[in-house]
Amino acid sequence: MTSSVWRTLSRNKTLRYGAPMLLLIVGGSFGLREFTQIRYDAQKLKRKIDPALEELISKKNVSLESEFEKVKSSNLDDWRNIRGPRPWEDSKPFQDQQRASAISKDNTTKV
Repeated sequence: MTSSVWRTLSRNKTLRYGAPMLLLIVGGSFGLREFTQIRYDAQKLKRKIDPALEELISKKNVSLESEFEKVKSSNLDDWRNIRGPRPWEDSKPFQDQQRASAISKDNTTKV
């Protein structure tokens, strides 16, 4: 009797192909959950801040109003945009050249 039941079950396409597929889907979801949890735990460990730096940050009270006052008090009329060098350009002489040209433009516009 058991051999006839086993033979009937092995011929059933739903059990033969459907059960392993269902097991793969359900087992895969549990496996993915575990692997992603390991990933997030590892990222959380990497993000730990140095205690000295964290203490410095917690001591400093920064509010939106104080930052606004800093920006409001700065003089933006004299600000000049100096382009940084491209990767293929030598940075120091190029920046000096940019600063010199900005200064010469200031002198010509003030006169």
